[in-house]
This record gives sequence, C-alpha cells and structure tokens, in this order.
Amino acid sequence: MTRKANIQDLEQLTNLFDQYVVFYKKPSNFEKHNNFLKERIENNEATIFVACDDENPSKVIGFALIYITFSSLALNKILILNDLFVDGSARKSGIGKQLIEETIALAKEIGSQTIRLRTAKSNNVAQKLYHNMGFVRE
Repeated sequence: MTRKANIQDLEQLTNLFDQYVVFYKKPSNFEKHNNFLKERIENNEATIFVACDDENPSKVIGFALIYITFSSLALNKILILNDLFVDGSARKSGIGKQLIEETIALAKEIGSQTIRLRTAKSNNVAQKLYHNMGFVRE
C-alpha cells in the first residue's frame, strides 16, 4: 500500500532517508535528516509518498520524495522525483514501481507531462526500473 506521508511517519521516514543518504556515501545524521524532512512536510514543500508493509500497515518500508517546480520552456509544472528508496528487506517486491506509479498519478493530477529524475551511474537496478517504466535517459 502506498499513500502520502504525514508527520506521524516522520521517525520511520527519517530512518529510511538516513539509509538512503548512506547508500549515496553521505554521512548518517538522523537529527539533521529528521529536521529536513519535517520542514518539507510541515511547509508543504514536497510531496512524499510512503509504501507500507501489507502485513503491518503502520510500518513504512519505502518512500519517494517529489518536488514540484516549473519549466519556462514547457510553460508548465514539472515533477522532480528527487529521492526513491525501498528498505532492503522489501526490495524486488514491486514497491519501487508502486512509488513511481504514485508519482506518475501526481503528475497527471496536476497536469504535468514531465517527471525528471537522476540516479547514480552505478545504480543499475534503479536505472533498469526507470527504463522499464518508460523513462528515457538524457
């Protein structure tokens, strides 16, 4: 199950975000990451979708952090899928795909035809998922 994150998800979301940051070779810092995510949620500066465990719906096992911005050339809103992460125990179960589908639904909801994302050159698993879902490498 996926849904929009709320402030009650903050601790679990921060745990996953911290793992995500470490994956990209940045230092772990729970307090700093917690404050960052709290500000995004409270100030409505990002859309964060969380994936929850089907057997334990209160357990957050993945997230997608999306920013809405604008394109001058397209004269429209665009989405930036900035961060996507699934807990190691839940990978290869379709959670990443579900989170991307939520992002695509959000784009349609706001009338955007563009979703931009980036991932590490070495993250072949994510690149394959994005490609399989119709994203084109630039």
